[in-house]
Order: sequence, then structure tokens, then C-alpha cells
Amino acid sequence: MPTIALRTAAAAALAAALLTSSACSAGGGTKKAPAGGAVEAKPLKWGECAAPDAAEGGGQAPPADWQCATLDVPLDYAEPEGETIPLALIRAKARNPKERLGSLVFNFGGPGGSGITTLPGAAKDYATLRTRYDLVSFDPRGVGRSAPVLCENDKQLDAYYAQDSSPATPEQEKAFTDGLRTYQQACRTRSGKVLPYVGTENAARDLDRIRQALGDPKLHYFGISYGTELGGVYAHLFPKNVGRAVFDAVVDPTKDSEQGALGQAKGFQLALGNWAQDCVNRGDQCRLQGSTAKEIEENIVKLQKQLAAKPIPGTGDRMLTETMATNGIAQALYSKELWPLLEQGLDEAEGGQGQLLMALSDLLNGRDQQGRYSNIGAANTAINCADSKDRYSLEETKAKLPEFRKASPVFGDFLGWALMSCTGWPVAGAWQTPDVSAPGSAPILVVGNTGDPATPYEGARKMVERLGKGVGVELTFKGQGHGAYNSGDPCVQRVVNAYLLDGKVPAANTVCTPGTGNDEGAVPPSGTTPPGQA
Repeated sequence: MPTIALRTAAAAALAAALLTSSACSAGGGTKKAPAGGAVEAKPLKWGECAAPDAAEGGGQAPPADWQCATLDVPLDYAEPEGETIPLALIRAKARNPKERLGSLVFNFGGPGGSGITTLPGAAKDYATLRTRYDLVSFDPRGVGRSAPVLCENDKQLDAYYAQDSSPATPEQEKAFTDGLRTYQQACRTRSGKVLPYVGTENAARDLDRIRQALGDPKLHYFGISYGTELGGVYAHLFPKNVGRAVFDAVVDPTKDSEQGALGQAKGFQLALGNWAQDCVNRGDQCRLQGSTAKEIEENIVKLQKQLAAKPIPGTGDRMLTETMATNGIAQALYSKELWPLLEQGLDEAEGGQGQLLMALSDLLNGRDQQGRYSNIGAANTAINCADSKDRYSLEETKAKLPEFRKASPVFGDFLGWALMSCTGWPVAGAWQTPDVSAPGSAPILVVGNTGDPATPYEGARKMVERLGKGVGVELTFKGQGHGAYNSGDPCVQRVVNAYLLDGKVPAANTVCTPGTGNDEGAVPPSGTTPPGQA
């Protein structure tokens, strides 16, 4: 379930927490790439930045102090001197050159998020880090202007994202599976050449090429959401090249696609319950009917059923369907700053007006106000399917739905049916789960948020375990929304900044609690349920 950065001040935090979908990704060609990675990357030639193109989400060109460059990398690392593809990069140079530590490379998640678009918009959140680092990001292979995966056109995507993604009848099931096949055929037709090579392992090898081209002996890295999986795979492939690295909003590397989707169902339901309780706690100020969080959630389920039977007006001539409403609800749960919009959108939808929920859904799917789609959805699917070996039949998917519905009355059907996203995909997946073991790596700060809907908190502990002894160092944030650093919590930012800027590794299992600014120094013992978890 990818998210998209909102182009509004209210969603600035979301811009840096960009994207997360099911957490599975990577792959390469049919031949194994050489471990060393072939020819060294040439130094980059930096120049003026153009405005983001439609595949990257559009918008204005970044400020004049930002620079852009292109790095050619092998399409297939098994043939390192063969055909190449371009990677688009962007940077803002360190404010204090005399104290510069090197480059800090960001991946904001997805998979499928454009770093070219996201980093300039989120740069103020990293102003402290820019004092000593060049801030750098990129469009990963298959994304934005880096050999983008393209599938259906804008008009076709309007229909695709409106279709019923939780079918209840044989006719609806056929329409759903037909829609998937049509979409996949469009991907094969328009992007068949790159589909085998957009997986996470190839992207991790690209990261090392970026490090070389930047002239850095070590990769200093800030990965968010799917960016934590990419960072973990990089650490596994190149442990000796890891510098100071932060993983925030951590993908669980031990879960396959089904387990990851089920975890998301629970995570989004938890976040929805926290949002609903906050609404109830405000008494008469809450727009929604219901004296308890459970009643508010039950009313949302009723609304979903009503929309399944009869969509309501959205924007332009488009109608808000059940699927689009569910998308919009999920989008709003990525950031606590968006909670008021969710309340307003649901209130308006119950009154027959779906414009706000549709706008939130459009943001999730990468659709701008001119009706143009970025390639985030296509890239997300292509990377996930290049990574995950899992392919579920219609019968297998239907058999798993009761467990998903139990996990989340609101999101269970949506995420359960999404298991079929890679069924029939033209490229085989690379793994069941990624290998992120990184013996010999420098310490990696792993940040988990107890209220995270998209990458549930338990994933941080699992990442620490899989990275290996002496590598992963866990920091817990008892907060809401997707990610921790860009929540603005002073404790999280103090700990992360001290590590990245001064090399101060925090004590294992440090805890930050919103509103206190304090590091508690310990999390509940393994096996207990942290506050805020279901």
C-alpha cells in the first residue's frame, strides 16, 4: 500500500514518510550478479535541476541551491559491461563545508517513491543533518526518470483504481482478476525489458555505485519504510561499506508477502482505532457519530458497504467507490497531521459527498489535480513482484480472507485480495524474505514506532535480530503515524542527530515518549506488548 507525499503544508511530515506497500521487493536477471560489482562508477557531473516530470509526480523545480546528476548503471549486474540505464540523483550541499562528513543518501520508501521529488520538499526536516552532510537522494531503477516502469495510461488508471478490489460475487471476482491481467499485460507491453531488473538486490548494488560516484569510502544512509529493506539488503551485500545508517519505519525482514499484508491489516486497524479514540476523546468537537471508538469503526464499515452498493459523487465526473474510500482512509492514517482530514472526509461522505476522501485516495495512487499519474503504482507492483516469490491463486486468496477480516474489519478484504497483485506477473520473484544479515557492518540505528500503521512496530525488533549481533541498535518511539524522525519528536531527533552527526550510538532499547522529550533507556521485555499495540 504505497503512500504519496501530499503537496500541502498539513502533510509535510508525510512527504518524508513517503510510501510503503507490502514489504517485499527485489530481484535481478536469471544469472547471479558478481559479488564485487564490476567497473567502478565515474564521478558525477552536477548541474541545474529540471522540474520533476509526470512520472515523478510533477511540481516545481527545486530551489537554485539544489543540483542534479545522472549516473549510468548496468541494467543487469550479471553483465556489468553490457547495457546501462540512467539513475537520476539530486543533492543539496552541506551548509558547513569545513565540518562536512560526506553524503547522506536517502530512500523514502514505497517501493516506488521518487527521491528527486521528495527530498527537496522534505529538506527542512533534515536541516540539522545538512549542516555536516550533503543531502542526496535518487529515483531508484524503475522509478520516476530512472528507466521508469510504465503500465496503463491515465484514463485506464482512473478505471483501474476505481474497480472493486474486494469482490463479493463471481461476477465481481472475474472483473477483478480480468482487471489485474489487463494491467499486467500493459506493464509487459510498455516495460517488459526492465521488469526483470527492478528488484531490491539490483537497487542495493546501485546504492554502492552511487557511493562510489559520490566519492565516499562509506555509505551514510537514511532509509524510511521500504528504504529500510533496501538498506538491509545493501548491508548484507556490502557490510564493510556501511557508514552511519538509520532505518526508520522498519519493514519486517522475516515476513513473506502474506504475513506482511496481514501485519499491515493489523497495523492500519490499530491506527484507525487510535484515531477513532482521539475523536471520541474530543467529545462534541468530533464530527462523527458514535460514543466509542468501536462505534465509529462500525460506522465506517457501514459506509464501505453503502459505497460498494452505490458510489457517491467525487471530483469532476468520477464517483467515490468503496475501494477509493478505503484508499483515502489508509492515506490519512500515515500521518497524525492528516487525522482531521479523515474525520472531515468521513463526515462529508456520510452526507453523500466524496470529494475529500477521493483527494486522499488520489494522493495514495499518485494522481495529480490534472489527472496525471506518477509511476509510483507501476513501480511499486514491479519491484514487489520482482522480489516476492509468492503467487496466490483465486482459491488460495479466498481461503485466507477470514483471517484478514478478523485482523481488520475495515482493511482486511482490501489487503487480502491484494495478495493476487503478482499472480500472473511476467517475472518470477527472487525470494520469500530478504537476507539482511550483515556481520562486520558498522552499527545501524533501527527506529520503530509503536503506532505505525504501515510498518508495524515488531518489524524493528526483527530487523535488529536479523542484522546480527553488534549491528542493529533499536530505538523505540511511542508515537502515531508512519515513521518517527519526521514526527518532530525532539527525543527521536536528538538521538538520531547525535548518531549521524557525532557518531554517538545510543544505548540498546532506548525509548522516546512524545510530550516528554526523554529517553527512557529501556523497552518492555521481549514478548510483552508495548503501549499502543493491539
